[in-house]
Amino acid sequence: MVRRNVERRVALVDAAIEVLARDGARGLTFRAVDTEAGVPTGTASNYFPNRDGLLIQAGARVYERLQPDEATIARQRASTPDRETYAMLMREVVGRVSAFRTGYLALLELRLEATRRPELSALLTERVRADIDANVAYHEASGLPGDATAVRLLYLAFNWLIVEQLTLPGVFSEAERDQLVTAAVERIVTP
Repeated sequence: MVRRNVERRVALVDAAIEVLARDGARGLTFRAVDTEAGVPTGTASNYFPNRDGLLIQAGARVYERLQPDEATIARQRASTPDRETYAMLMREVVGRVSAFRTGYLALLELRLEATRRPELSALLTERVRADIDANVAYHEASGLPGDATAVRLLYLAFNWLIVEQLTLPGVFSEAERDQLVTAAVERIVTP
């Protein structure tokens, strides 16, 4: 029974991500989540105390789903720590995030909603800060060229590139996106 409850909670949060991406924060209702998840009306309200709780869970789940799998991490660690590898890793990150279109769009909705909800703002601020710190720590441990500032600059540049890809995909082709990632690494990351 506990496993089923956990699976249903995850399915409801994943449904909330889809609703956020499609309908925005204003469209996120318990009924919309129930419909998206294909569960009886009232199910989401049994799992989440209020809409804020659902928003917070959706924000946390997006980050869970964006994490690379163990095979990807192992492959990255086995690579030569140079700028070419760095560019390849960044192309993979941009590609992975862009592939989870609804998750990133939901995250953008959550960021906008966080401007009006202090608890959500605190959660996202903590999560993003932890993510940046983890990226800097991983970078420093990996032996890749560049410093913490380069990691932060690439984070900022690639976040907007991802927004561009997801909201206006005709602006840059996938090949142009990859060229921009490589150029950003070459210009920002010093050997």
